[in-house]
Amino acid sequence: MTITQLHYVLAIAEYKNFTKAAEKCFVTQPTLSTQIQKLEDELDVLIFDRSKKPIELTDVGRKIVQQARNIVNESDRIQDIVDQQKGYVGGEFRLGIIPTVMPTLLPMFLKTFIKRHPKVKLIIEELTTEEIITRISEGHLDAAIAATPLQNEAIKERVLYYEPFVAYIPESHRLHAKSKIGTEDLEIDDMLLLEDGHCFRDGVINLCKVFKSHVDDNFQLESGSIETLVKLSNEGLGMTLLPYLHTLELNDKLQSNLRHFEEPSPAREVSIIYHKSELKMQIIEALQTVISGIIRGAIAFQNVKIISPLPASK
Repeated sequence: MTITQLHYVLAIAEYKNFTKAAEKCFVTQPTLSTQIQKLEDELDVLIFDRSKKPIELTDVGRKIVQQARNIVNESDRIQDIVDQQKGYVGGEFRLGIIPTVMPTLLPMFLKTFIKRHPKVKLIIEELTTEEIITRISEGHLDAAIAATPLQNEAIKERVLYYEPFVAYIPESHRLHAKSKIGTEDLEIDDMLLLEDGHCFRDGVINLCKVFKSHVDDNFQLESGSIETLVKLSNEGLGMTLLPYLHTLELNDKLQSNLRHFEEPSPAREVSIIYHKSELKMQIIEALQTVISGIIRGAIAFQNVKIISPLPASK
């Protein structure tokens, strides 16, 4: 049994196809098939049920994949240990970012980070918080940028910044005449929300629940993007809440519809998160330094109240 064979097993388990797995592993399909056959012969079991389309794991195959993932992850850490000992900031680093942070934060820090750390190869994916937690737990991500706290004992969090919520209130709305609003002014019935699965949506619901004993989960309108929420709001379909960094990109006309909250302003905590056994700490620290340094010039708010990103209890 070799580490290479275990890599092949994991690739097939992920893609459920020998040809796609071979492409992922940069080998020919016959080479990969031969190595899997050798491993199955050595163990005297079938790892994959080839009669199914797509290919499925056998019962013992599922247990083998779980252990193979642990072995491969630990073997990869040998190089991480060496890099950390040498203080080397380089190599491949897989980073997940939630959708409501990606479009505003990434352009702010990426160019600076690449310039300072040219030997780091960042592989960045836009993922929901749920997907991020799963991928970090399975070893498919080195770290992620997400709203916290997550209350997950296996994941460590380093706060990058606190981002206030800002209300977007069109002229036709009952709150438009107010210069500042309070959280008690919010009514979920005329609030436009992101679709289920976005932690920013959960934060908004939690914010409304602070001052309401009951919130009906049958909302008027939901959207997959913050930009669409603004457009729907302009059509008179309700108000919405935006993360502060998203408001910086609005034109002057749209900026006139923004209303800040009375202090302490509700805000979300944005952190870089990683598995508690992560060893690429030199890259995580480099990301934290670059992002924190840049964000200090964009967000000056201090008096904030952190709203949980976790799904609101029913």
